[in-house]
Amino acid sequence: MSTEPQITFDDFLKIDIRIGTITDVQNFPEARKPAYKLFIDFGPDIGIKKSSAQITVHYTKEGLIGRQVAAVVNFPPRQIGPLMSEVLTLGFPDENGEVVLFHPTHKIPDGGRLF
Repeated sequence: MSTEPQITFDDFLKIDIRIGTITDVQNFPEARKPAYKLFIDFGPDIGIKKSSAQITVHYTKEGLIGRQVAAVVNFPPRQIGPLMSEVLTLGFPDENGEVVLFHPTHKIPDGGRLF
């Protein structure tokens, strides 16, 4: 059972989680922990958004291009070093605490919302 407080369905609906395709990945040497700058296309309504992700253990820049990922798109932008991160890319910790990205098993149109 979760240790977090319960929320209502209306609370859940406030979180806008969308699918997007990674179109560009850049090194992020200014980050405190090894990270990449991700550029994710969420379709015509949302467009391309930037995110910082500490995913260098399991992923290469080349292997991330074209991969679909899920992200929260309605958090306020957050300054991470010189990068203004616009979305929170979602992942889960592996047995060593390293991030494993959450992604669909089938192609979904960019911008699709979790429900």
